[in-house]
Amino acid sequence: AEYVRHGASQITPRILSGVHKKLPMLKMEFAQISAPEYPHLIDQLEFLADVVEDFAEGADLDLSYSAVSSAVFALIYAHRQMDLIPDHNPDFGRADDSSVVRAVIMEHEKALGAFAARHKLPWSRITVKP
Repeated sequence: AEYVRHGASQITPRILSGVHKKLPMLKMEFAQISAPEYPHLIDQLEFLADVVEDFAEGADLDLSYSAVSSAVFALIYAHRQMDLIPDHNPDFGRADDSSVVRAVIMEHEKALGAFAARHKLPWSRITVKP
């Protein structure tokens, strides 16, 4: 959680804008993830991409910048080719990505749950429950 908080604290409006521009490509990339060991990962990444998109486009300004910057950090982390555990490792390659995403969701569960409710998104597919 501390690693995620530190990473999120480095997210500037310029970085947010850059990630927003890349969201269509990131969403396609995330949809192609094969990680049966982490069944919620794809839905969680798509949800966080929606959070960033709605905030950046002004469609939902009720989220704190802290929650949005954490979502941006998680998206960047999941996209990176070189992270703590290389993604090409067949058994554990997405463990670190899943951990970062879950830390963001747990840290901002109330705000993200409210976002899901406002947008009628299925929180049960996104929740931190395994």
